[in-house]
Amino acid sequence: MKHETQVEIIKELMSQLDENRNVDAGAQFRLPTSDYVCPELAAREWQAFFREHPQFVGLSGDLPEEGSYFTTQDFGTPVLATRAKDGQFRAFVNACRHRGAKVAQEAKGKSARFTCPFHSWTYASSGELLAVPDQDHFGPVDKPCMGLIELPAQEIAGMLFVHPQPGGELDVASLLGDELLSEMEGWGYGEFTPVADLDIDMKLNWKLANDTFGETYHFPKLHKDTLGKLYHGNNLAFEEFGRHHRFVTANRRIDDLRDLPEDQWSLTQVALALYYLFPNIQLATTSTGANIVRIYPDPDNPGRSITRVVGYFSPRALDQYETEKAKASDSIKLVDADDLYARGYDQNIIRTPASTVEAFSSTVSAEDYVMGEHQQRAAASGLLEHSIFGHNEAPLHHFHASYREALGRPPLEKIT
Repeated sequence: MKHETQVEIIKELMSQLDENRNVDAGAQFRLPTSDYVCPELAAREWQAFFREHPQFVGLSGDLPEEGSYFTTQDFGTPVLATRAKDGQFRAFVNACRHRGAKVAQEAKGKSARFTCPFHSWTYASSGELLAVPDQDHFGPVDKPCMGLIELPAQEIAGMLFVHPQPGGELDVASLLGDELLSEMEGWGYGEFTPVADLDIDMKLNWKLANDTFGETYHFPKLHKDTLGKLYHGNNLAFEEFGRHHRFVTANRRIDDLRDLPEDQWSLTQVALALYYLFPNIQLATTSTGANIVRIYPDPDNPGRSITRVVGYFSPRALDQYETEKAKASDSIKLVDADDLYARGYDQNIIRTPASTVEAFSSTVSAEDYVMGEHQQRAAASGLLEHSIFGHNEAPLHHFHASYREALGRPPLEKIT
């Protein structure tokens, strides 16, 4: 992000705090709660947004070197993502061409070859079929035509995208748009290293899980003993980029900048910069790196979703942590998960890997998603017909308007 954009956002957040105001979307909207429970709608969303839409699957650091790989099947297609000898990111259907068994069993690792456990057909990390045991018994196999089924894959601005269908169209530059892509390129995501992860499996619709990241109105209430200790709440700098958006909210360090010249201002020191990437990604850019939040529906149950969180360190944060840990593993400068809310505002601390995902455990899972489960039960009862999105909940307006538009559904009902 350009420095002048960071300064502009910081000034807007300072102004909101000084004037006791929040973002104003200019209207309230009503959403039918059936959107969270309807099986027919859930099936349409699964097909349109997950089976047939490009998927963000990680950062370049998830495939740090030749032979690195990871697997996923969160969006219906079993995927094997690799970095082959030529350094290129590739993705394949994780299924042997013989009888369809998975050729890679682990979630991640390093291997130049993948051998199917069923009959030991072996493939290169670049997808070619290398060996068929007992081929004199099996019969002829045209190896050049029997490699793993390749999926469209693209690495751009340090981000990894895959299309779940072999013939799918994948153009990330067009998907994100020039303005947003240019901004994201400036954060250096390609240099980040994954250091921690967390999975959250709870009884709330995937859109309710996304709604968690749609306003700061609740910070001083629901999160008063957790995230509210670090962030002011009730402030938000918001900008739309087509179906995507940027959400920035101030932490309690923001006043420290008032006596500094603007050329020393840094957005991630005093705010959370959160990018929503349609349809299901929340990418939080922080002073120590990033958090990737990928939210998936259960295709068989509209009332369940799975959230996968990965915490990443920037090179500077990783170096600081490793240097301090080498001095003393119990250094008071190191802030682990248990100390995050008591000391997280201190500029002299050094974050540990576990602390990068702590807020998603103690705040998102234990507080936000619990409220989401309440909302899910209310929606399932059929007695609460609508939810209301306030003037100060602009990201919720945009998220719900975007997926409705993508499905050709009517817009949200405006009530003021």
